[in-house]
Amino acid sequence: MPAKQETEKTTKKTTKKATRKRRTSKKTTKKSTKTAKKAPEKKSESVSSAKQAKKKKKAPASKERIVFTRGKRKEAIARATIRKGKGVVKINKFDLEALNQPYLKSIMQEPLGMAGSLAKDLDIDVNVYGGGPMGQAEAARQAIARGIVEFTGDQELKARMLEIDRHLLSEDSRRVEPKKYKGPKARARFQKSYR
Repeated sequence: MPAKQETEKTTKKTTKKATRKRRTSKKTTKKSTKTAKKAPEKKSESVSSAKQAKKKKKAPASKERIVFTRGKRKEAIARATIRKGKGVVKINKFDLEALNQPYLKSIMQEPLGMAGSLAKDLDIDVNVYGGGPMGQAEAARQAIARGIVEFTGDQELKARMLEIDRHLLSEDSRRVEPKKYKGPKARARFQKSYR
């Protein structure tokens, strides 16, 4: 038994030494490759700077301006993307005019009507999720209003929107009160009867 244990110990020692040698040889090869790579990089830097100068010349003079805004109401969240275009307004990839609920449509069109000619050449794409239809409509309305004001930068329009309804630009902080025990809703209590 002891002879076997001694042979196992010696084999473990030899394998440890072998792995150490492999590790050190790998480190030296890594160092040598790093030093070999450093010399050509200096030449490529001058070449790459010349290429970058050419790329800068080819870049277009003006980029398309895009504005991203967000609107919230209750549990609904709307994200709007505003850019120059033909005046197309889409809510969740559907055209605003295609919506079949006139009241909700009128809520979402309110900031467009207030902006008038400023919003005629803007493409607005709104993505709404969460909450119910009314909360989603008001969240989309807020996102559209914020986007138009930010894109145009018109302070007069902003003042008019705040005067008519401040929740066009600022969030409504009201939320649903949580239900409590001993009652069916937040404040209502279960009926007592002693019959």
